[in-house]
Amino acid sequence: MSGPAFPPLWTGSEVAAVTGGTLVGDFAATGVTFDSRAVQPGDLFVALRGARADGHAFVPEALARGAAGALVSRPVPGPHVKVADPQAGLEALGATARARAAEAMVIGVTGSVGKTGCKEALRHAFARTDPDRTHWSVQSYNNHTGVPLSLARMPADTRWAVFEMGMNHAGEIAALTRQVRPHVALVTWVAPAHIENFADGEAGIARAKAEIFEGLEPGGAAVIPLDNPHASILEAQARARGSRIVGFGAQRPAEVRLLSARPDGAGTALALDVAGTHLAFRLARQGSHLVSNALAVVAAVHAAGADVAEAALALADMAPLAGRGAEVPIPLGAGAATLLDESYNANPASMAAALETLALRPERRRLAVLGAMKELGAHSAALHAALAGPIARARIDELALVGAEMAALDVPSAARLPDAEAALAWVRARLEPGDVLLVKGSNSVGLVRVVAALTGAGAGAEGVAT
Repeated sequence: MSGPAFPPLWTGSEVAAVTGGTLVGDFAATGVTFDSRAVQPGDLFVALRGARADGHAFVPEALARGAAGALVSRPVPGPHVKVADPQAGLEALGATARARAAEAMVIGVTGSVGKTGCKEALRHAFARTDPDRTHWSVQSYNNHTGVPLSLARMPADTRWAVFEMGMNHAGEIAALTRQVRPHVALVTWVAPAHIENFADGEAGIARAKAEIFEGLEPGGAAVIPLDNPHASILEAQARARGSRIVGFGAQRPAEVRLLSARPDGAGTALALDVAGTHLAFRLARQGSHLVSNALAVVAAVHAAGADVAEAALALADMAPLAGRGAEVPIPLGAGAATLLDESYNANPASMAAALETLALRPERRRLAVLGAMKELGAHSAALHAALAGPIARARIDELALVGAEMAALDVPSAARLPDAEAALAWVRARLEPGDVLLVKGSNSVGLVRVVAALTGAGAGAEGVAT
C-alpha cells in the first residue's frame, strides 16, 4: 500500500488499539470526518448513526471520494475498523489525540453569542506566529459529535488549539469540556438562548455555560465577561473549582479593561488596559457586541500567555463570517445593494446586536427580514415583543417579519410573512441599488435560503448547539 502524502494522523492499527476494535485490511489516515460529502483523500470516515441517516450507508461513497478507511459497527467493503459503537470510537480517538498533544495550550470557548467569531479570532491570533502548529474546530463543530471529531483531527505536535462548545440543555458542556480539558476556558456572554430548556431562566443558562470550567486543567484560567448580569454565577462556579479568574469588561475592574471605544465611521478604535499594559487597535466594523468579543479574545490570549499584540492584529484583519455578519454585494442592474448576512441563527442578544449594526449603516435605505427566534418557551412572546425598541432605533425603511412567533412584536408597518419563500419574493420586489438588507432568524425559519437565492450560493446550514 502506498503511503499518504503527509505523515499519517492515524494508522489502522492505532485506530483499532485506541477504540478496542477489529482491523480489517490496513490504512493510514491523514484526516477524520463523519460527513461523506466532505471526505478528502486520506480521511478516516466515521460511520455515525444519526436521527435521519445511518453513516454506514455512505461508506461506499466515502471510499470512492478517497477515504483511506472507515470506523464502523458492521462489516463494510474496504479497509475498516469494526467497533461496537462508532460514536464511542470517535470519542476514544479524541481523548487519545488530546493526550498525545502534550505541548498544546488548549483554549475552550462557549457562550450564548460570539462563540464562533471569538474562536476564529483566537485561531487567527495564534496562527500569526505558529501557523503550522495551530489547530481549531472548523465551522461550528461544537456538539457531542463535533467536539470529539475536532479533537480526533488534532496533530500530536499542536502548540495552540481552540475548541468551541455549545449546548441546548444543562450537562452538555460538562461532557464536552471533560473531553477538551482546556487550559483556558472562555465564556463570551450569557443571554436567553434556548431558555425554554431552563426552568430558572438565564441563571440556569449561566450555570450551564459555567460547566466549561469543570474540565479546566489544574491551574487553568476562567475568562469571564464581568459586565454580564450573570457574571457572579460564572465567578462562583470558577472559584469553586479553584480556577484562576481573568475578567474582561468596561463597567467593573477587570484584568482586561476597556478604556475607550470610538466609532470612526467605518470601524471602531479601541483602547484597552491589559494587566497594566496599554493596547490600542482598530476593528473594521462597528457594534458594541464586537467590542465585547474583542475584549474576550484579548483576555483569552492574555490568559494563555500568548502575544496580545498579535491578537489585536488578528482582530483588526478579520472579516465577518458567512451567516454571522458577512457583507455581500447583490448586483441590481447597473448598481448593487449590500446584504448583511446574519442568517445562521438568532436569539434575543444576537438579534439586538444585528439591529444595532444595521442602525450604524450609512446607506440611504435600510431593509430587514427578521425571522422568529426559537426555543424561547414561555418567554417567547415577551422576548419577541422586546425587539420593538431595537427595531425602532435601527430606523428601518422596509421590514418583513417571518414566523408565527413574530405576532407578539407590535410593529404596524411591518409585512407579516409565513415563510422564507415569501420573504424572498418580498425582498425581490423592494430591494434597490444602494440599499442595505439585513437577513436574520433562527435556523429552522430557513432564511439561509433567501441569502442563497440572492447571492447564488448553495443553501444549507448545519444544526449545532449554541
